[in-house]
Amino acid sequence: MINLHNVTKMYSEDAVALKNISFAVKSGEFVSIVGQSGTGKSTIIKILIAEERPTKGQVEIGDWDITRIRAGDIPMLRRQIGVVFQDLKLLPAMTAYENIAFALEVVGALPRRIKEVVPQVLRIVGLEDKAHRYPLQLSGGEQQRVVIARALVHRPKIFLADEPTGNLDALNTREIIDILKKINSFGTTVVLVTHNREVVNQLRRRVITLNGGEIMSDHENGKYVL
Repeated sequence: MINLHNVTKMYSEDAVALKNISFAVKSGEFVSIVGQSGTGKSTIIKILIAEERPTKGQVEIGDWDITRIRAGDIPMLRRQIGVVFQDLKLLPAMTAYENIAFALEVVGALPRRIKEVVPQVLRIVGLEDKAHRYPLQLSGGEQQRVVIARALVHRPKIFLADEPTGNLDALNTREIIDILKKINSFGTTVVLVTHNREVVNQLRRRVITLNGGEIMSDHENGKYVL
């Protein structure tokens, strides 16, 4: 599903984000990528969605060779990948329903499909009863659930979550992680980027630990070793 082969990302000679890293993620797997700030975690996410290009190495997602992808094919790639960042980027003048629907409207989805899909993803994240509330009327955890729902509208094969619980308390963090586990149970490949040791150790799924842009460990038993 996801393959990185000897990937290096350099912004300058003195700024090396990733150093010759290689790993593979199987279809349907749940993998956490962990490490302290500045270790290259978010750079991996940006490379996977073709926001950044590796300086060296090869990146494959399914049949896509991301290192050689044409600019015109990037939107099609991104519709197969759901992405959630810590920065929510919800439109404040739109309700939760409208924020989610907008992700379908911009790609020309028919009204009939929008009316079908939006309630489905709202149910997945448990916000059916708050569909018509505006972002400022929602808690931080509920806002993050709207963002997750929005990322699910294209039924992605891969779901990337970059620090999705970074600003949340323990209860909301647990709820978000439970939603990611639910998404994974549908057969979706989930890659979680986090520095939260407690979250990773409770998940007990595969953990790739980065330090200084290099892979320090890759364990199946869900341990954050740093």
